[in-house]
Amino acid sequence: MSDASAKGPLSRFRVLDLTRVRAGPTAVRQLADWGADVIKLETPPKPGDGEGMGGPRHGPDFQNIHRNKRGMTLNLKSPDGMAVLKRLVGQVDVVVENYRPDVKFRLGIDYDSLKQINPGLVYASISGFGQDGPYVGRPGFDQIAQGMGGLMSITGEPGAGPMRVGIPVADLTAGLFCAQGILIALLEREVSGQGQWVQSSLLQSQIAMLDFQAARWLLAKEVPQQAGNNHPTSIPTGVFKTSDGYINIAASGTAIYARLVEVLGDPVLGTDPRFADGAALSRNRDAVNARIEAVTVNKTSSQWIDILNEAGVPCGPIYSIDEVFADPQVQHMKMAQGVENPVLGHQEVVGQAVELSRTPSEIRLPTPELGQHTDEILGQLGFAPEEITALRDGGTI
Repeated sequence: MSDASAKGPLSRFRVLDLTRVRAGPTAVRQLADWGADVIKLETPPKPGDGEGMGGPRHGPDFQNIHRNKRGMTLNLKSPDGMAVLKRLVGQVDVVVENYRPDVKFRLGIDYDSLKQINPGLVYASISGFGQDGPYVGRPGFDQIAQGMGGLMSITGEPGAGPMRVGIPVADLTAGLFCAQGILIALLEREVSGQGQWVQSSLLQSQIAMLDFQAARWLLAKEVPQQAGNNHPTSIPTGVFKTSDGYINIAASGTAIYARLVEVLGDPVLGTDPRFADGAALSRNRDAVNARIEAVTVNKTSSQWIDILNEAGVPCGPIYSIDEVFADPQVQHMKMAQGVENPVLGHQEVVGQAVELSRTPSEIRLPTPELGQHTDEILGQLGFAPEEITALRDGGTI
C-alpha cells in the first residue's frame, strides 16, 4: 500500500496496528523495522483531548516506539468508522491489538468476527493475564506482572524487600513474544493458507523470562531468593569496587576462577578450602567477594578492565545510559539509528538487536503526526476525495 515500505524482508506484509502504550507497539515495531507496511490507527482528536497513547507525541518514548509506521485516525465507535475498518481488514495480513479482552468483542472486532472478512488474517492480542481465566477482567500493567511473575522477589539486595527492574520488562517481552508468534503464524499460513489467533500476555511473558530461576523451582523445588548484584548460582560473579568506581566480574568455573586468582595475586583465593570449588564458593560467597574487592580497589576501573580481559577473565564497565551510547563497540553495532522528522528534525532512536546479512532492518520513517497519512491510506482503499471529506466532516476520521 505504500512505496515507503517497498523493501525489507517483511515488505510484502501489511499490518493494522490497533495498539497503545507499550507491549502492543513493541510487537508492531518489530514488524515495521523489517519492512512491513504498518498502518497505526488512533482516535480522531477532540477539543480538550490530551496526548493519550503512551505519553507526549513528540517525547522520546513515543518517537522511539512508533517509528516506521503510517498514521491514520478512525472513530471505531461510529458505523462509518467500522465500515472503513472492515475494508482495511480485507487488505491486511496482520491485526495487532492490546485492548482489555472484552473490548474487542464489544466492538465486534474480535478474531472470529474479522476472519469472516479475511480468512488468512493473523490476529494478535496482548493482554495482562490472558484472554480467559480467573483474572481475565483485571487491568494489566508491567509492574503488576513483574510482581506476580516472581521477578521482584529475586531482584534487589537480600532482605531489602521486593524491587522492580529498571525497564518495563514484562511489557517489552510480551511484545517480543507476540511478534515471534505473528511471524510463526505467517510462516504456517504459507502452508495452510489460513490465519490464526496469536495470544501473548504480560504474566506469561514475565514467567517465561524467569528461565533458569523458574526451573530451579519446577525441577529442584528450590525457591530462588534475592542476590543483589551477585549472580544467584555462578560464583564469583558480581559488582566489585575499584579506586574510581565499580566493575562487573564474571569468574565462575574452575578455569576462569584460576585466571582471576593469578591476576589478582592473592594466593589465599587459590588455596583456602573455603574457595576450593563451586560448592565451597557458593557457601562462602561473601568471603570470596570481600577478598576479591580488597584487591580491585587498588586500581581504576579502566585498568582492571584491560588487565582482566587480557587474562581472559570476563569483565566490563558499568555504564550510565549516556556512556552506553558513547562506547565504541556500541557505536560500531549502530545501536543508535538516525531518522529525519519533519517537525522535530534529526533524531536518533534505538536500533534492532538482530542483524541479517542481506536484508537488514531499517529506520525508514519517523513516527507519524496524528492522522498524517489518513487521506493517503483511504485513497489507496479506493475512497474518492469527496468521500474522504464526508468522513472527516462527520467525525469518522
